Amino acid sequence: VAEELAFAKTYMNLLKMRFENSLFYELPDTISNPDAKVVPLSLQLLLENTVKHNVVSEKRPLHIRIIDKGDYLVIQNDYQKKEVLNDRQGVGLQNIINRYGIITSRKVLIEQNEKEFSVSIPILTKQISVMETNNSNEQSIYMKAQKRVEDIKGFYGNLTSYIVVNIGLMVLNLVTSPEHLWFFYPMIGWGIGVAAHGMSVFNYMPFLNSDWEEKKIQELMRKDKTDKWS
Repeated sequence: VAEELAFAKTYMNLLKMRFENSLFYELPDTISNPDAKVVPLSLQLLLENTVKHNVVSEKRPLHIRIIDKGDYLVIQNDYQKKEVLNDRQGVGLQNIINRYGIITSRKVLIEQNEKEFSVSIPILTKQISVMETNNSNEQSIYMKAQKRVEDIKGFYGNLTSYIVVNIGLMVLNLVTSPEHLWFFYPMIGWGIGVAAHGMSVFNYMPFLNSDWEEKKIQELMRKDKTDKWS
């Protein structure tokens, strides 16, 4: 959090140079928990949203406050909504909510009244590492399943192309030169490739099944041990 706050201070100073007396901000000097963490760049995105979605002028200066509340880091600002951006509001905030949802069950809190708008993001600690690992495993399983689906789709796409193209070649052959049946050659050659593709996708290897794989692993392990002691 300390690094995020340091970056936020630099960013707010740049905004201050741009808007001068139209913008004011307050940041905590220290953080109560030295191990505190937040989702990277979430603080910057929230600060960008405050300027993007609110009126900033000398007549209506915008006040932004970052408050350390122990378990939460609160980003609070005057509620001076720009009506022209109403249709896009919430996209960046939803992105932060989704990112927090991946690594923790604690919710991002949003509060709004006529005068103020605030977003409270959970402060994470080292205890969150177990949950991060579990979510990482779930994501890994999902990615593997997604890849398998893509492989299966690729095979059926290959099979469809094989059938359509070879039907076309067969018709062309029978119409132009029925005395010489050459369409068998691409059909057989491509067919071998399609069959190999299907066996690979569906893990069907009659001569290289799981029993063979296990026996080969054990054989190589025994050979490796023998080589080390010889």
